[in-house]
Amino acid sequence: MSKQQTDLPPENPIVMGKLGAAFGIRGWLKVFSSTEDAESIFDYQPWFIQRAGKWQQVELESWKRHSQEIIIKVKGIDDRDAAALLTNCEVVVDANSLPSLEEGDYYWKDLIGCKVTTSKGYELGKVVDLMETGSNDVLVVKANLKDAFGVKERLIPFLNEQVIKKVDLATGFIEVDWDPGF
Repeated sequence: MSKQQTDLPPENPIVMGKLGAAFGIRGWLKVFSSTEDAESIFDYQPWFIQRAGKWQQVELESWKRHSQEIIIKVKGIDDRDAAALLTNCEVVVDANSLPSLEEGDYYWKDLIGCKVTTSKGYELGKVVDLMETGSNDVLVVKANLKDAFGVKERLIPFLNEQVIKKVDLATGFIEVDWDPGF
């Protein structure tokens, strides 16, 4: 079976999706992708899952689209009951294996924790999450305490040049053109 226990967990684990319910009787599972293009989840290998505190590497036998969903077949999982045991496991890869991005493109994981400051030097807080809205991504920025404007959390659109003026991942700093009162 290619669902192997391993003593070598991903060095820098990042969640790429989640395994859903068993599909059919031959061991197929639904998979929910967190990647921008759902099918891109298959570009990131190997996959790991964690069960009972132990990492297991998962090898795919096959995958396909079924209506609006993606279903997978894990090597060595041949019936519905065995597949059901994997339901709700997160699909994890080692972030060190992610491809390098072009200048101006960022993985969300790299923006989490960055300090956000306005172009005029006003500290807004740190990026704690990102959201996808359809038209653009949005930074969720939280301050430790409510600031002078009574704001603890801000949603700032990730619009390069228009709102996002500078991203320096080396120092963990993002400069924005944003009204702190908004």
